[in-house]
Amino acid sequence: MVGGHWNLVVIPSRLGIARNRACRSSCRPTKFGIDLQVNSGNAKGAAMANKKTTLGFIGAGQMAKALAGGFVRAGLVAAEDIWAADPSPASRDAFAQAVPGCQFADSNRTVAQNVNVLVLAVKPQYMNEALASVRGAVGGEHLVISIAAGVPLAALAAGLGETTRLVRVMPNTPCLVGQAASGFSANSAATEADRLLVAELIGAVGRAFAVDEKLLDAVTGLSGSGPAFVYVMIEALADGGVQMGLPRDVAAALAAQTVRGAAEMVLSTGEHPAALKDKVASPGGTTIAGLAALEAAGVRPALIGAVRAATERSVTLGQEAQRAQSGGK
Repeated sequence: MVGGHWNLVVIPSRLGIARNRACRSSCRPTKFGIDLQVNSGNAKGAAMANKKTTLGFIGAGQMAKALAGGFVRAGLVAAEDIWAADPSPASRDAFAQAVPGCQFADSNRTVAQNVNVLVLAVKPQYMNEALASVRGAVGGEHLVISIAAGVPLAALAAGLGETTRLVRVMPNTPCLVGQAASGFSANSAATEADRLLVAELIGAVGRAFAVDEKLLDAVTGLSGSGPAFVYVMIEALADGGVQMGLPRDVAAALAAQTVRGAAEMVLSTGEHPAALKDKVASPGGTTIAGLAALEAAGVRPALIGAVRAATERSVTLGQEAQRAQSGGK
């Protein structure tokens, strides 16, 4: 903790990268820790900052659709500068509806040949096939972003080449409504301008946090899988309301709004959740009685265990991807 608050490295949701001028990096403390300021860095980075961004998606599923739509709405990329390839007609149709004016290709290779930022939006088990499909078409002019859970930068580099500029991102499904909580990490070949561009792109659909790659599995376990854990909490709260006589629709709306409001209190005040909890729990009151029931039921260790289990599964997925990359050795 720093000054009574969590020590987080935060990338603002809209960086406003200066694309036509170089600027020095700077950091300043905020209520959430360190706010990384804009930096287009060296000549190579400045050149990237000045270059028009064209985006390609290998895979056009729900996450790809949400990201592309957010990028366009934020004015970061024009719809006509977005390409996509996906074998599913339904996915292509949904993507086209979300990003009117985008372009589709019959092959992943064609997508790569028409863009300078390539997003690998396939499931982990299909990553090797995706990498093979664009190998040779990806060069020094490309930045490659992977949103596949558990697939490490080393596996991506093994498939595309060690000099490939790579950034691994772990978004979550609330990016569909512009409220993502994402972590990202770049390899050594990526420039500072690459990292800032990714931060701005991902920040257009929520909040983006730069972390060491070794922590991305924990990001996957917490924020990647976390929405499902919260949905269970909302469902259970609503069921409790129904049990106590509330109509189902009212109980569900009250539960969801309560979670939304509590989350906003944490983010806007910067106070520790425990401090905010104590402000609600009056001595001998209703809230402390409910909290005691939660503790007796083991809710806290259950949630901690859920994050741990999801994190460990992410690690396993990464290990499987690396074994597949090396031919099962």
